[in-house]
Amino acid sequence: MNKRVILGMSGGVDSCVACHLLLEEGYEVIGVTMNLVPKGHLYDEEKGCCSLSSVMDAKIVAEAMGVKHYTMSFREEFDRKVIENFVREYSLGYTPNPCVACNKYIKFNSFVEKIKPLKADFISTGHYAKVEFDKNYNRYLLKRAKDSKKDQTYFLYNTSQEVLSKTLFPLADLEKEEVRQIAKDENILTYSKKDSEEICFVQNRDHGLFIKQRNPELIKEGYFVDENGNKLGKHKGIVYYTVGQRKGLGIALGKRVFVSKINAIDNTVTLSDEDALYKNKIRIREENFIPFDALEKPLEVSVKVRHGQSETKGLLFYKNNDLFVEFEKQVRAPNKGQSAVFYLDDIVVGGGIIDEVY
Repeated sequence: MNKRVILGMSGGVDSCVACHLLLEEGYEVIGVTMNLVPKGHLYDEEKGCCSLSSVMDAKIVAEAMGVKHYTMSFREEFDRKVIENFVREYSLGYTPNPCVACNKYIKFNSFVEKIKPLKADFISTGHYAKVEFDKNYNRYLLKRAKDSKKDQTYFLYNTSQEVLSKTLFPLADLEKEEVRQIAKDENILTYSKKDSEEICFVQNRDHGLFIKQRNPELIKEGYFVDENGNKLGKHKGIVYYTVGQRKGLGIALGKRVFVSKINAIDNTVTLSDEDALYKNKIRIREENFIPFDALEKPLEVSVKVRHGQSETKGLLFYKNNDLFVEFEKQVRAPNKGQSAVFYLDDIVVGGGIIDEVY
């Protein structure tokens, strides 16, 4: 009997090609699309896994391939674990990454629980990442995909050994162009569909407006200040800003200034010269390690402090039970709330959320 794989189908070209490849390898595939759209929200057609059109695309492709397809609602979990966290973190002066939270709590947690009645041998997605069992570590490792530009391991550092042991990533050794070519050659409906690169539940990249509409009580005017605490003018609410931001500040000071600090306690946004953005060290919370359960001694790693940014070498170590990374070279604008992910060559060591910068 063929092994059964439950494939998370977003309706994009990647998961659709993953479906084709799994069938080619002889697996019995069942497609499951997650309905994440909270009630009362209508999102753009091209918003990836949050759009209703993507649900239909997944269903049509699955049917064309002769694959059973189910749509399952994850609305409540997504709203509680991803959107509420997103709003809360911004209100605290952080800059959260909802895609990290979605992969942690929804795509590789709630999903695994909800599909248990389907009795799968494996789960699969269209992520660009690789899983291998390593005899030296005696553990499953998460590794970078072949396509370094599309590699999505940054979002997957929270994945547990239990989940990794049952996960297949069919696109691990493919470039994006190869994936699109396969889709075109196989007449897959979504071969020309654009990649979703924005936050799926936020319109026009305006996270401030989203938060204002959802939780208007969190929007409170305050003051821009300089590094000495002198007031420079009013801001419209800390949720509208992020460290490193220069444009859209709504204040003219006769020189280029950047957001260097956001203080939720006194509701201030500090503006500084660009030099103030460069940091030597970060503190990490909610860390997770993949090759081992705990870090027993300092480790030299490459660190990525946001998706799409180049890595910096650093020393990973604990001090007084807190995890720190000390960079070899200063890093520009590491944001509290973003994830820092650690690598040893192609191996994902782990990651966590940036809680403080120094």
